[in-house]
Parts: sequence; C-alpha cells; structure tokens
Amino acid sequence: MPEHSENAAADLMGNIMETIAENLPKQKSVRFDDGEGSISDQAKKLFGGGQAGNKKSIHHVLGGGKSADVLLWRNKKISSSVLGVATLVWVFFEWLDYHFLTIVCFLLALGMAVQFAWSTFAAVLNRGSPSSVPRVQLPEELFANVGAAVGAQVNRALGFLQDVSCGRDLKQLLIVIAGFFAAAIVGSFCNFLTVIYIGFVCAHTLPVLYERYQDQVDDFLYNMLGVVQSQYQKLDTKGILKGGVSKFRKNE
Repeated sequence: MPEHSENAAADLMGNIMETIAENLPKQKSVRFDDGEGSISDQAKKLFGGGQAGNKKSIHHVLGGGKSADVLLWRNKKISSSVLGVATLVWVFFEWLDYHFLTIVCFLLALGMAVQFAWSTFAAVLNRGSPSSVPRVQLPEELFANVGAAVGAQVNRALGFLQDVSCGRDLKQLLIVIAGFFAAAIVGSFCNFLTVIYIGFVCAHTLPVLYERYQDQVDDFLYNMLGVVQSQYQKLDTKGILKGGVSKFRKNE
C-alpha cells in the first residue's frame, strides 16, 4: 500500500508539471513590437487598456471616493493625519511595548478624572451642576457605517479570490498564491501589527508615487517582463522545460 501511494503521488505530480509545460507555450509570443501580442499591450491592460485615452486612472482603480482621495493625498491634511495616527499607534504598541488593554484603561481613567474635576469645580464655583458636564456618546451610525464598510471590503476580497480560483487562469492563480507565500514569509519575521502597518504605509505611499512616476514605472515593468519572457522562450526553444518533465517522469 505505501508503494502504491507513492506511485500515485508521483504520477499526479508528473501530470501537473506536464500540464503546466504544455499550456504555457501555447500563449502568443510576447515582444516589444507593435501588435496584439506585444508585452507592452499586455502589461498596459492592467489599468484598462493600451491607449492613453482609455486607460483607467489610479483613482478609479482604487475604487474612487474618499478612500481613494486619502490614498492619493488629494487632501494632504487628512492623509497625513491618518498616516500619523497609524504611526503613533504602531510606536505605542511596538517601540514602547504598550498593550491594547493598558492604553484603553489609561484613557478611561484619564477621562473619568477629567470629568470628576470638571463636575467638582463646577459645583464649588456654583457655575453649573454635575449634569452640565458634556456627555461622551458615539453615534450609532458610526458603528453601522464602519461595519458596513468592513463587510463590503471583506466580501470584495473574498469575491476576488473566488474569481481567481474559478477563473481557470493558471498564471493569475500562481501569482496570488506566490503573494500569500511572500506574506507568510514576511509574517514569520514580523508580528501581525507590524505587517499591517507596513501594508498601511505602502498603501499610502506606493499609489501616489506610481501616479507621479507612472511612465517610468511602466517602462521598468515592461523591460522586466520582456526579460522574463525572453528567458522563458530560450528555455522553451532548447526543450529544457518539456525535457525536464519527461526526465522527471522517467525517473519516477
């Protein structure tokens, strides 16, 4: 039984590798020439088309609205405030080694002390009563809006992952899986809060940098994709890919 299981696993792996090797060369050759199959045209489809007039703006790609305005620094005061608060939270929890419960308790104790002093001095000076102290109440709409926004983003992310899984696009599936592996590797060196902060900073810096230097970034990406494609074509021409698969199956 163990030997039969090993043979079945080896056959399954061989079939997967053979399928990948047979399907990838069927794609159109990618060149920097003008045409339908050029690397530039394929890369430009990332943001909605190869022509400059039809290309979607970064603001549209980020979903538009106030969130895109914050990420693209349309209002520098709001964007800098959001990034500053996130940095302050990260410094408190990481560098100063505070805990969430500790900070909440300190803030609640400070608020109660301020309200106690306010009500006491107001009663002593006969300028008011304890009931005149302003009440701190968060509107219910705030929690409903936050919950709806978070739920919408989670459903959007899950829908994207399901579309990738069921879309039969092997390349896109492998890219997403590679991204998860990269995130897992980064998470092994940093804790969860640091990973979230790094992603938060990247979300507030990379889009605006790309919008400002879009042509230079696109040219660099096109050149890198061209180098990768040319190396793949060399391996495919020499028969290394299919030869490696055949050798793997013969050894098994």
